[in-house]
Amino acid sequence: MYISLTDLFKIGIGPSSSHTVGPMRAARRFLMELPDGMLSQIARVRVELFGSLAHTGQGHGTDVAIQLGFCGELPDEVDTASIAGHIATIAREQSISLLGQKQVRFQPLLDIRYNLKDLLPLHSNAMTFRAYGANAKSGAFADEAAATAPIAERTLYSIGGGFIVDEDEAFVGSPRGGEATVPYPFASMAELLLHGKRERLPLMDLLRANEHALRGTAATTSFLDRVIDTFFTCIDRGIATRGELPGGLNVKRRAPDIHHQLTVERGQRRVAPHKVLDWVSVYAIAVNEENAAGGRVVTAPTNGAAGVVPAVLRYARDFCDVEPEGLHDFLLVAAAVGALCKMNASISGAEVGCQGEVGSAAAMAAAGLAAALGASNEQIENAAEIALEHHLGMTCDPIGGLVQIPCIERNAMGAVKAISATSLAMRGDGTHRISLDQAIDTMRRTGADMQAKYKETSQGGLALAQVEC
Repeated sequence: MYISLTDLFKIGIGPSSSHTVGPMRAARRFLMELPDGMLSQIARVRVELFGSLAHTGQGHGTDVAIQLGFCGELPDEVDTASIAGHIATIAREQSISLLGQKQVRFQPLLDIRYNLKDLLPLHSNAMTFRAYGANAKSGAFADEAAATAPIAERTLYSIGGGFIVDEDEAFVGSPRGGEATVPYPFASMAELLLHGKRERLPLMDLLRANEHALRGTAATTSFLDRVIDTFFTCIDRGIATRGELPGGLNVKRRAPDIHHQLTVERGQRRVAPHKVLDWVSVYAIAVNEENAAGGRVVTAPTNGAAGVVPAVLRYARDFCDVEPEGLHDFLLVAAAVGALCKMNASISGAEVGCQGEVGSAAAMAAAGLAAALGASNEQIENAAEIALEHHLGMTCDPIGGLVQIPCIERNAMGAVKAISATSLAMRGDGTHRISLDQAIDTMRRTGADMQAKYKETSQGGLALAQVEC
């Protein structure tokens, strides 16, 4: 299945695409796809979370996202300023309005269950939704079997990047449900490079043709501009907002202070050449601090890695004088690399660790930057491979189950690595020993070998450092 630009870049809210964006969409989908007339019969809804969703769901805002999804909210449309008040009202009144149409009893502490023991076979990030009729009892979740059978039940999986599937849907490719028809289909970088060689076209022209075939020129351009605007608005908001991030770790926002220091130094003409990397870092940090605070971000390819691509894109505009069309080229190529990572490995930290999130994001950003700077197809592929190669094996071990430490700084490092990878690739002629396809397959195999405690469960690695201290 073809993963489009619009599949990969999803505008939503923080702090996590798999734990926030995905569950919100899943809860809404569960209710939206009920048989006609069943919504009016529901007296109670419950959800059971498995795997990484259970272990780090509260820190990632999964409980909040599910409640918003039950209310019919969408990640790209929900008013972020109203979320806290909305959730407080549900808790106070112990009731929820399903899709804004049916008010039912809802007790978050009872009706959201975190199953820390069981794993479902298809994917770690599983959610089982259940709806009950008027005869449902109001006991604890554990007493459910002794109560009454649900009138509707469905298990959905959040597989990274906001993608939601059930048992009958493919775990790779677009969730739109059918094969997309594009002029240049590809399932590997080798295939995409072959199209370019045959047609004597740069990768971005091939990918632009694919996107135009799916939704037309105007819609594609409009979407690209909307993504860019959301990226840069998020950066600007992040460098202007002070205070502490939510969650209990008392992490102070750093982006405003760093940005102020850099601005002063620029005005005093005290900027050493390497300080450009500080600008890249502050852009990435700004985005991920906004993400950690539940702000509006874009999955790129996930929320946990949301700062890498916009930081490098902003660098391309502000320091490389890349024009708007070049920024479009950047995103087209970046999306293709992200799609390959998803199709042939994973972009889910719960499945392959942070190599699938920040690693994939760095590969996307490196390829995008190379494209925007006029690199050859082979140099673009080499840039992506270098960036991914040097993130292989990276674990996902967030302290406190929050997307803060080490996630925020890790995005800054991923952005810097992406730029370095592009620079190295463009110093060569595109010839290299390891292909991007081989690096992606290595990421898949490495993720399969990685212990579960290093895959977004907060049961190992740095997640235990705070406890040990």
